[in-house]
Amino acid sequence: MVLNDLGRKINGAIQSMSKANVIDEKVVDDMLKEIVRALMESDINIKLIQNLRNNVKNSISLDENTGAANKKRNIQKAVMDELTRLVDPGVEPWKPKKGKANVIMFVGLQGSGKTTTCTKLASFYQRKGWKTCLVCTDTFRAGAFDQLKQNATKAKIPYYGSYTETDPVQLAHEGVSKFKKENFEIIIVDTSGRHKQEQELFDEMQQISSAVNPDSTIFVMDGTIGQAADAQARAFKEAANVGSIIVTKMDGHAKGGGAISAVAATHCPIIFIGTGEHMHDLERFTPGPFISKMMGMGDISGLMETVQDLKLDQNKDLMKKLEQGQFSIRDMYEQFTTILKMGPLSKVMGMMPGIPPELLAGSDAEGGNRIKRFMCIMDSMNAQELDGEGKEFVDQPKRLVRVARGSGTTVAEVETLLQQYKTFAAMVKKMGGQNGLFKNMQGMQQGGAGNPMMNSNRMQQAMKQLQSGGIPNVPGMGGMDIQGMINQMGGMSGMQDMMKSMMGGGGFPGMPGMGGAGGGAGGMPDFSQMAKMMKSMGMG
Repeated sequence: MVLNDLGRKINGAIQSMSKANVIDEKVVDDMLKEIVRALMESDINIKLIQNLRNNVKNSISLDENTGAANKKRNIQKAVMDELTRLVDPGVEPWKPKKGKANVIMFVGLQGSGKTTTCTKLASFYQRKGWKTCLVCTDTFRAGAFDQLKQNATKAKIPYYGSYTETDPVQLAHEGVSKFKKENFEIIIVDTSGRHKQEQELFDEMQQISSAVNPDSTIFVMDGTIGQAADAQARAFKEAANVGSIIVTKMDGHAKGGGAISAVAATHCPIIFIGTGEHMHDLERFTPGPFISKMMGMGDISGLMETVQDLKLDQNKDLMKKLEQGQFSIRDMYEQFTTILKMGPLSKVMGMMPGIPPELLAGSDAEGGNRIKRFMCIMDSMNAQELDGEGKEFVDQPKRLVRVARGSGTTVAEVETLLQQYKTFAAMVKKMGGQNGLFKNMQGMQQGGAGNPMMNSNRMQQAMKQLQSGGIPNVPGMGGMDIQGMINQMGGMSGMQDMMKSMMGGGGFPGMPGMGGAGGGAGGMPDFSQMAKMMKSMGMG
C-alpha cells in the first residue's frame, strides 16, 4: 500500500529524534517538520496537519528532570495518538444483526469501484458465516449487470438482476423482496453511478432508498481524490443519508491518507478500505490498528480475525497432532491450502509486528506461485510419502527423481520442499508435546475459569520460551519483542481475552501454517535468509 511510504517517513522522523542524546525543543521541532512534510505529500488538509502539530507540542513535556528515555517514549506516544485521532471520525459505524434481513444500499460516483466492492463485502460476510446475496439495480451503465454477475459467480454468491427491466426502483424492490423471502441475512443493493454529483443521481438514490428501506447506506469513494473527499462525502451524506463509507483504490495512490483524514473530518465512519482488485483486498478499517499497521507495528487483532475466519477448529485431527508435536508432509499440504485461503501473503505479513513494509513489496504473485508449486510437488507423492516424515526420500533417493518428473519440477525443488518441511516439523515438535508452547498456553487457560488470574508459572514459562530464546532450534524465531505485541493486544487483560478466543476458536493451532505464511516476503524463502532478516530487525 502506498501509505506504507508515509509510515516509513514518519518512522524515520521518530527514529532520528530517538537517536538524539538530548531531547530539547529543537529536536522535537525537527521531528515535527519531517512529519508535517510527509503528511502534506499525502495530500492531508493543512489545517488538520497544523492541529496535529500543535496537539503534539502541547501534550509533551521537555522538563529537564524527566529522563531521556521517558521523553522519547512520551513523544512517540503523542505522535501515534494524534495520527490515530487524525483518521478517527469518533462515530460508531452500523453493524448488521444476525438472524434478520440486513439491507445495505451502495451509492457513489461512476468509476469508484462500487460494483466490485459490493461483491467484496458480500464475500467478506460470507466468510464469516452470513447468508449473503447481491441485487443489481444499475441500468445506466452498459455491462454493469454482467460485471456483477461475473463477480458473484466467481465468489459463489447468489445475485438478482435483469437485462430487460430498465426501472432501477422496480429491480431493487423485486430483488430485495425475493431474497427476504429466502431468509438471506445480508442483502447488498448496487445502484447506478454518474460521472459527477448530478441531481438525477441523488433523486434515483432516494427513490430506491424509499423502495427498499435500507438498514445502512454505504458511500463508496475513490481514494485517489485526496482531500477533495471532504466535499464529496458531505454532499452524499446530506442527499442519501449515508451511514458509512468505504474508501477504494488505497493500494496505488499517495493521496489515500488525504482522503481518509478528509472523510474523518466529516464525522462519517469509514468501515472498510479497498486495497486491490481481488476478493480478499478489502480490509476492515479501525483507526488504531490502521495507524499501527501503517507504521510497521503490525495489527494483531486483524491477524487473529483472519486466522479465526479459516475455522481451523473444524480440523480436529490436525489440531490434536499439532498439540502432540506431530506433523507430516500431508499436514503441511493442508497448511499451505490454509495460507492460500487467507488472501495475499503481504497482507497477512503486514499484520505481524516488526515486519518492515518495504520487505513485503511485490511478494504476492511470487509467494503464491511458489506455494502452488510446492503443492504440485506434494500431489506427485504417494500416500506413504505424504504420511511420512521424509525418511523415505533419504533411504531411497530415486523417489526424488520420480516426484520431480511427476510434478514437472527439478530434484533441487523437491529437496527445498523437504527442507522446508523439516523446519516446520521442528517448530511443531518444540511447540507441541508435554513441555511445548501449546501446553503452556493451555495451562494458562486452566484454572482461569472463574478466576481472572491466569497460571503465572505457565505464563512466565511461555513468555520466557518466546522472548529469551524464542522457539529453540527454529531459525528466525528467537528473541521476539513480546512486550510490544502484548501492548498491541491491549495489555495483559487484552491478551487473556485473546487467549480464550484462540484456545476456544482454534486460532493458535494454525500458527504453524502461519509459520508458512511467515515466508511471505518472497513466498517461501530460504529459512537461513529469514533468520538473517529477523536478526537485522532485532528479533534474533
